[in-house]
Amino acid sequence: MSNLPNETLIPHIGVVTDVRIDTPDVKTFRVVAPEGGVCFKHIPGQCAMLSIPGVGEAMFSITSSPTNTDFMEFSIKKCGCLTSWLHMMEPGQQITIRGPYGNGFPVESDFKGKDLLFIAGGIGLAPLRSVINYVRHYRSNYGKVDIVYGSRSKDDLVDYNEILNEWCNEEGVNVYLTIDREQEGWDGHVGFVPNYVKELGFDTNKTAIICGPPIMIKFTLAGLQELGFDKTQVFTTMELKMKCGVGKCGRCNIGSKYVCKDGPVFRCDQLDELPNEY
Repeated sequence: MSNLPNETLIPHIGVVTDVRIDTPDVKTFRVVAPEGGVCFKHIPGQCAMLSIPGVGEAMFSITSSPTNTDFMEFSIKKCGCLTSWLHMMEPGQQITIRGPYGNGFPVESDFKGKDLLFIAGGIGLAPLRSVINYVRHYRSNYGKVDIVYGSRSKDDLVDYNEILNEWCNEEGVNVYLTIDREQEGWDGHVGFVPNYVKELGFDTNKTAIICGPPIMIKFTLAGLQELGFDKTQVFTTMELKMKCGVGKCGRCNIGSKYVCKDGPVFRCDQLDELPNEY
């Protein structure tokens, strides 16, 4: 039997109240309960199952911070049948939503009182946005915050306006943006995220949090180790292959772990105990 509370298995009705176009293939959906407010509580890093009846369902990161009790947000990349349907949705339409699933980031234990280094690539910013905004909300509980974020091009940077207008203007928060290749109108850094992290040469008295494509996570972790970081200082989220959310279908099984139940957040030294399947 699953050790999840029964209520996480019961779908809630969610009303889409806003759809924001972030990039050519990423939209952010704002969802509320029919009576207003969030459909359920969560912690940063957890996921929810979104469904369009008759089309399908899939697991997505909750990108809004739990400190926001008015709505939940999901930044979703168009990459298949369900996500194509979601991208056709308009404000006022309904979906079903259930959760939360998985374990989140240890914001009240390992992260508290620490300097934090967030490293994201592409749509990998989506799950980190929740914890970044949580840390910003409870700013006095955390030290200095550094955010390194990169994507293929300026047009592929998710939450770009929020980054420029809010994150970049907050005291104690440093943001470093990069894109993979030169682009007209971009006067910022050019280069891949793992190389940029090494170039910036961060002190090792930080806790690092990484999310992005598996190859980016692999090289970024190696770069952090070159700088002197220990794997016990680094956390990542592994959301690939999750399907049922309750550890029954086996799709996300890796060694002795089920990513949907034991993850998606892992400390990187824990990954050494697992087969090299990702």
